[in-house]
Amino acid sequence: MLCLWLCYYRTQDCRVCPKTGRKVATERVFRPIDYVKISIFGAAIAVLWPSLHTLIIPLRLLEFASEAQKNTYLGLVTFTGSIIAVLIQPLAATLSDRFTSRLGRRRPFILVGTLLALLFLPGIGFSYSFVFLFSSYCLLQVATNIAQGPFQAFIPDLVPEKRKGVASGIKSLAEILGAVAFLRLVAFFMDNYSTEGDEMWLWMALGFPGLILLVAMVATMLTVKERPLSPGVQPSTRKAMLGAYKIDARGHPGFVWFLISRLFILMAMVVLQTFALYFIRDVIHHPNPAGVTADLMITVGIFLLLAVYPAGQLSDKLGRKPIILFSGLIGIAGIAVLFLARTYSGILVCGSLLGLSSGAFLSSNWALATDLVPPGEEARYLALTNIATAGAGALARLTGPAIDFFNAQQLGLGYSVMLLICIFYFLLGSLLVLPVRKKVGR
Repeated sequence: MLCLWLCYYRTQDCRVCPKTGRKVATERVFRPIDYVKISIFGAAIAVLWPSLHTLIIPLRLLEFASEAQKNTYLGLVTFTGSIIAVLIQPLAATLSDRFTSRLGRRRPFILVGTLLALLFLPGIGFSYSFVFLFSSYCLLQVATNIAQGPFQAFIPDLVPEKRKGVASGIKSLAEILGAVAFLRLVAFFMDNYSTEGDEMWLWMALGFPGLILLVAMVATMLTVKERPLSPGVQPSTRKAMLGAYKIDARGHPGFVWFLISRLFILMAMVVLQTFALYFIRDVIHHPNPAGVTADLMITVGIFLLLAVYPAGQLSDKLGRKPIILFSGLIGIAGIAVLFLARTYSGILVCGSLLGLSSGAFLSSNWALATDLVPPGEEARYLALTNIATAGAGALARLTGPAIDFFNAQQLGLGYSVMLLICIFYFLLGSLLVLPVRKKVGR
């Protein structure tokens, strides 16, 4: 990591000569600090959603749902949010690919999406019924995905070709730091809220991620330097919108295999993240489930941090697929630990293995995505990866009703079924990356 901060990279960028219409090479400097600039907003999103999905939403739902139906309600809410993400991100990203503004293509969407998110976030706290909570959550999903779809194109837009693996690793690193750095603090707020009933703690749990999101948006707007898109360079917006969800499977078959592989591996991760608090509460029987859930996520984050940057570098040298295959095997080992040791220490061992798995997967898999996207449609195709990302979230959360069903047959059986499903997802997702072929010329 130290060498990253002691050096900088020069590469050849291209501009179009207005007289000849040909591309002309120009020298561009991409400095270490630039990796941070293009990653900070992702870190803020990573503060917000893990706090909501892992701690705030599950505990708020206990106020409206019965014990026998809590997993089903949680699955319904988060499933709907994932579907919204699948729909909104490609549309916002497609618009940004063709957006002409002095601020650039991506930052205007980050600005608008963040301001809307800050408007809708308090609704989670004001909710006095399940319907109110559900509606506020859905509006918040719309807002953040307006920003997140265009944001994801910063790497293909701005990063030199040979540094995309490193950039993907740092992007993942920033998001991991965001997800775990403040999760224990949010858990502290929510534990106090659930035991004392004082709404002040709930507002602190919501306000802190909101403040981080605002600061990150301002920093991104001020520091990321985009080149404005000239009018007439891209096809018409109307035509582009009609094709926002289109994937050229014949021209880019590797991208399709990539999506399916990513879908299954992320499904395993999302199942564990979504139902972790209820698993710890019902199976481990710990008196402080929010705190233990935060400890689990922090352990995942620490080991993820240890793995993500080296995995990005190794993927540049060894290729993306070997690292992804390795990550799947480590993930299976982590799930197996919970079958053998359903204790607090077993949870932490599981977290360490899942962290190594996640770190290796996230950096190498995102680098693979940037390898496969066609030039000129980077944001749209990277937003289409959200079909796998959010689709995984949606399908994984349908596990909730299955958990409740099997728990009704035998106490704790639903959680055993959940773990078996996760092992299957890890295995299948790892194998499905094998047919992926990087397109020649990229």
